[in-house]
Amino acid sequence: MLGALLRHWQAWRDEHRIARHAIPDALWQLTLLRYPFLAQLGAADLAALRRLSSLFLATKEFHGAAGFVVTDEIAVAVAAQACLPILHLGLQRYDGFVGIVMHESEVVARREVTDEDGIVHAYDEELAGEAMEGGPVMLAWQAVASSDDPALVGADAVYNVVIHEFAHVLDMQDGIADGVPLLDSPAEREAWMAVIDPAWEHFCARVDAGEETLIDPYGAEAVEEFFAVATEAFFIAPKQMQREEPELFALLSGFYRRAP
Repeated sequence: MLGALLRHWQAWRDEHRIARHAIPDALWQLTLLRYPFLAQLGAADLAALRRLSSLFLATKEFHGAAGFVVTDEIAVAVAAQACLPILHLGLQRYDGFVGIVMHESEVVARREVTDEDGIVHAYDEELAGEAMEGGPVMLAWQAVASSDDPALVGADAVYNVVIHEFAHVLDMQDGIADGVPLLDSPAEREAWMAVIDPAWEHFCARVDAGEETLIDPYGAEAVEEFFAVATEAFFIAPKQMQREEPELFALLSGFYRRAP
């Protein structure tokens, strides 16, 4: 009885949130036009994505940095792309954070690394996005907006900073960024690593050999980056990815519970 009442209350709460944060038809259609990979979803998935995007907008807080104004157009564009990976997983996958910080353009971050001799090396890194455990998620609007450029080809054509950073959010849900998202059991984790580790090693070899790859070569930096850029390709160019990386495609298809 108590469980049924709780589910009823949660359903009522969600409907109330969706009503308060309903996405106007014109704005939703504009978003689909700007990001054609969203429009390729079936009618049922599109309706579910719109609903989930409204819940996302109701539960997350957007902040504009350095005076940048986060308009409804910007917020809906981010929400729709962020919700695509969790369309069949549920918004609870993003419960670990609330804030989304939007910058107008890329941010320069100061980094420090210590080598094996204990020497600290400092350098600057330009960031189009960054996800931190517990939040917030940082995004540069210029990078988000540029992903809809029809002139892009190859790995550039599947570049999507929103999907990339929210893949990191999923990766860190188990407490560590290691290319392995939160799974149901140790056995599933072992099965995941049995696929992604050799796939990453093979991918690194291809990048080192100068081969052209659908998946962004940046994935050779670390297996957690490989998971993020592979997720981009999975949602943006699924057919091409299935041909190029069939085992990895099958792994992601099982996790995201869909075959785009």
